[in-house]
Amino acid sequence: MLSTPEVKNELVRVPVQRTGERMAEVATVLRVAGGLHSISGRIALEIELHTPQIVQRVRKDLAELYGVRSDAKQLPPSTTRPGAPQFLVRVIDGETLARQLGLLDQRRRQIRGLPNRLTTGAQPELAAILRGAFLARGSLTAPGRSASLELACPTSEVAMALVGAASRLGVDAKSREIRGQNRVIVRDTDAIGVMLGVMGAEDARTRWEELKRARETRATANRLVNFDDANLRRSAQASVAACARVERALEILGDAAPDHLKYAGSLRLTHREASLDDLGARAEPALTKDAIAGRIRRLLAMADKEAEARGIPGTEASIPDEIA
Repeated sequence: MLSTPEVKNELVRVPVQRTGERMAEVATVLRVAGGLHSISGRIALEIELHTPQIVQRVRKDLAELYGVRSDAKQLPPSTTRPGAPQFLVRVIDGETLARQLGLLDQRRRQIRGLPNRLTTGAQPELAAILRGAFLARGSLTAPGRSASLELACPTSEVAMALVGAASRLGVDAKSREIRGQNRVIVRDTDAIGVMLGVMGAEDARTRWEELKRARETRATANRLVNFDDANLRRSAQASVAACARVERALEILGDAAPDHLKYAGSLRLTHREASLDDLGARAEPALTKDAIAGRIRRLLAMADKEAEARGIPGTEASIPDEIA
């Protein structure tokens, strides 16, 4: 099984040397997982993250790229829900940083989407955007009926920006609002594998492909088993019905049944599970499949005609109710 924490643990170790990619990743993390607040007249930037490793990566990027000092603390257990972020990173004097990242507009308001310079970047920057979004608010559901990779977003504009970035990298993603939460969703199992690789989680992508193949193999095997079971069930029911009709036909006709038709009927009753080919091969002399089938069919027709003339139930009346 492949879990969300395992993917994040791999992504947080992805080495990124180019400054543009590091900036794209950290800016996306701050936009997706962060918010701007006014504290004592100053704009503070707060980011809620899930693991110490992600916290360390973000703080390192802030210090090395922007020379910004940040504080980090673990949130009290009483204030967090299961699966919710456990750590808070805060930049007290965050206005300058927010402007550098493109998170503030000219009126000091937080932008609705992602900075334009990020979404129009080259493919490595787009991949960094998706990686940052997953580190901030990503989740993965293993291959199955509801396999999905999801990115929770603070606004529909952020979701659409991420959909656009994914599309430019060959990943078919959709934006959806689920219970008031904007989400970017990738459901196709092949597309999820591509997404994992694009973000840099190559080990996770390999495991995903293995899980997908294993599931497909099990599904194929189950279909074949069910198909065989259905065929066997139908064959058994057909055999029971045929034998019941032949018994009734011989009962109706008695000694009046022609010997060659009676012989075919007796073969059917003696070898109840045999196919028509097998019955023909067992006959003396041997008969073809069509010949044995024709004789049994004429036996039943003759018996039904006799039953109708005598006003008694025909051969079909003997078929058990559960398979009639």
